[in-house]
Amino acid sequence: MSRPKALLFDVQGTATDFFTTVTSDAVRIDLGRNPGLNWDDFVNRWRVAYFAAVAATPTPAGTWTSVHSIYRRTLDALLDEAGVEYPDTDREELTLAWQRLIPWPDTVQGLRRLGVRYTLATLSNADVSAVVNLSKRGGLQWDAIFTAEMVGAFKPDPATYSTAARYLGLPHSEIMMVASHKYDIRAAAALGFQTAFVARPLEFGPAAEADTEYDDAFDLNASDFLDLADQLDA
Repeated sequence: MSRPKALLFDVQGTATDFFTTVTSDAVRIDLGRNPGLNWDDFVNRWRVAYFAAVAATPTPAGTWTSVHSIYRRTLDALLDEAGVEYPDTDREELTLAWQRLIPWPDTVQGLRRLGVRYTLATLSNADVSAVVNLSKRGGLQWDAIFTAEMVGAFKPDPATYSTAARYLGLPHSEIMMVASHKYDIRAAAALGFQTAFVARPLEFGPAAEADTEYDDAFDLNASDFLDLADQLDA
């Protein structure tokens, strides 16, 4: 494997811990009004509903559906299904939890080390504003922010990866896509990007099982960002 010049990072789940953040915010906002609701399960079902909605959302040229609106729409459906009666202000506050995601314990230090040697950028399906907000809150230092919103197409659409490469001014082969979601890096690999899988065993919480199995199809497999920095001599 030749050394990449730039690294593209997935954000939600890979660089940040959405489960802990969103679950904690849900408990805070609920104020004990729904004691029988399992918020761990609710948040994971919300994430599944989000992925399904993104996959079903058309992105024709000239139009865009914000990820914030998708999270809100899927939240409303799940709350209604559970019989939870929140005012609009609480629903909006809970939706904004996705813009407050906390970094994994290794993320900030790992990015700091990697940033000395490599160009670091995001490639997220989240809205630009969400990535900016959570990056500032979490101290995540990027050289550039790229999101699906800029392209008008969600990952794994090839246009998202190719557009980021164009803005970086690098061939695909000199960029490494870093993610904890295998569909993401497989899509990048199909376009000639280098790939790094980062295992996040707690992505869906301690009671759920995440896919953490290493795969030789990826250029690198890492336990966290510090391990990735070690493997990239950063």
